[in-house]
Amino acid sequence: MPTYTPPIADTRFVLDQVLKLDRFSNLPGFQSATPDMVEAILDQGGRLCADVIFPLNQPGDAEGCTRHDDASVTTPKGFKDAYRQLAEGGWIGLAAPEQFGGQGLPHVVATAFEEYLISSGVAFAMYPGLSQGAMAALHAVGSDDQKALYLPRMVTGEWTGTMNLTEPHCGTDLGLIKTKAEPQGDGTFAITGTKIFISAGEHDLADNIIHLVLAKLPGAPEGSKGISLFIVPKFLLDADGNPGARNTVSCGSIEEKMGIHANSTCVMNYDGAKGWLLGEENKGLAAMFIMMNAARLGVGLQGLGIAETAYQNAVAYAKDRRQGRALTGPAEPDKPADTLFVHPDVRRMLMEAKANLEGARALILWGALQNDLSHHAADEADRVAADELLGLVTPVIKGYLTDLGYQIATNAQQVFGGHGYIREYGMEQYVRDARIAMIYEGTNGVQAMDLVGRKLPRHGGKAAMALFGLISADIAEAKDGPQAELAGHLEKAVGQLQAGALWLMQNGMKDPNNAGAAAYPLMTMMGVVAIGWMWLKMARAAQAQIDAGEGDKAFLEAKLVTARFYAERILPDAGALRRKLEGGAEAVMALPVEAF
Repeated sequence: MPTYTPPIADTRFVLDQVLKLDRFSNLPGFQSATPDMVEAILDQGGRLCADVIFPLNQPGDAEGCTRHDDASVTTPKGFKDAYRQLAEGGWIGLAAPEQFGGQGLPHVVATAFEEYLISSGVAFAMYPGLSQGAMAALHAVGSDDQKALYLPRMVTGEWTGTMNLTEPHCGTDLGLIKTKAEPQGDGTFAITGTKIFISAGEHDLADNIIHLVLAKLPGAPEGSKGISLFIVPKFLLDADGNPGARNTVSCGSIEEKMGIHANSTCVMNYDGAKGWLLGEENKGLAAMFIMMNAARLGVGLQGLGIAETAYQNAVAYAKDRRQGRALTGPAEPDKPADTLFVHPDVRRMLMEAKANLEGARALILWGALQNDLSHHAADEADRVAADELLGLVTPVIKGYLTDLGYQIATNAQQVFGGHGYIREYGMEQYVRDARIAMIYEGTNGVQAMDLVGRKLPRHGGKAAMALFGLISADIAEAKDGPQAELAGHLEKAVGQLQAGALWLMQNGMKDPNNAGAAAYPLMTMMGVVAIGWMWLKMARAAQAQIDAGEGDKAFLEAKLVTARFYAERILPDAGALRRKLEGGAEAVMALPVEAF
């Protein structure tokens, strides 16, 4: 059976020593995020995740969700009680505004807890996770009445939320949707259509489900310019705002999936269901992107969370399992064989996992901090700068970190050898569960195109130049210190990234296919560099603590060794990626279709 221990020490190191949250104690939300408060949240939240939610993960996967003849859905055994504990503890509303019943804490603190929740069981975490995006959209574009009606009960977890985009004939190209919204003359709309792949679309955890649905009004412009967004509750609300009559929205079936079996991914049928416009007519896609961007950061967190648990179990297995002898001679001659840890190739897989996971954790928390600063920084220019940086790294966090998550889960399974392929050990579930994160909320190829086509050139490349400026400043500061070698490796990788981006700008305009073919390696290169930047920050923070005689010396020295590993074994990938990028589109597009 798998095990899981929340990596609290590593989270605290990033929050306290790398991001230095105490610098922002004068900003809204951060005033409450004292070191003692953050420690209590991570400790208590970690216990809830490890002791209550994690034990449900493997049996929940085996049982799955059940759809009944009345179109209702029940979740696996134990989920309902675990969700009740999550909701009653206030965990769903950690970062929600206090005016709607939340705790108003920084998003970066809530993100740290959400990692533990995902690591404990991603299928379970998706039920409250989908609500976060729905709440963000409601808060951003909802009327005051809509916010007052829906947000308080979503914040407490009494109600959950979903996002309904995809239809059987369209996924990424939402301009093709066919779901209709007919005005009823009383301010409501009759929503008719079918949506697919709707995570947490129907379940028994909450008293109501607030669906946010994309649909088209009569006479709406063609394509994406004619999309509107609607609030369609599972139960209509009575005069007191409580769930009353059932709306005409139902779960037609539960998708048969490769993984995340304990989450009810539904086909949703809307048969003239009563809905209310959210935001402006024909502006639904912009409103839905608020949800999608929140979801994309959450999906990047899924890549980290699932891989963390897989990695922890691979480490435990490698410490226990005895196979063969060390290449340099028996490490433990009195034993019949040495542990897997003596073998360099096993070490390679585990070190790659450790280096990428710890770097990814720092990057996600850094991104979450930018989200906080984009709303609460004291200066308008700082708010804009943080928002630009977050927009730039969002496709990298979603795309690259989910690629890493699947790779790490697969390598963790590989460490187990044949046992990794057996359900009893749990590793095959992590591989199956990690795979979807590369697909939903925009496939990783779509994320790469978003980065290249929108985020990099936005405002004349302002955000990219700002990011390069931040990295270069850290490199310059480190060049005369103990981390000079690491800074040198990072500087070379940054040079490769900048050269690749320049090639893309020069050649993508001549032939758009060059941009399309270069997008994925550029996104990957940017991920490699961004995590390398985090490692420079972490190594410098660890060295400062060692020099000051503070902290856990073994933990800090491990940070320095892992930083060196990343510099020597992973940062050089930037050069190969640049060469792939500069290969252009000619060979990619040359074959006629019939030759495939």
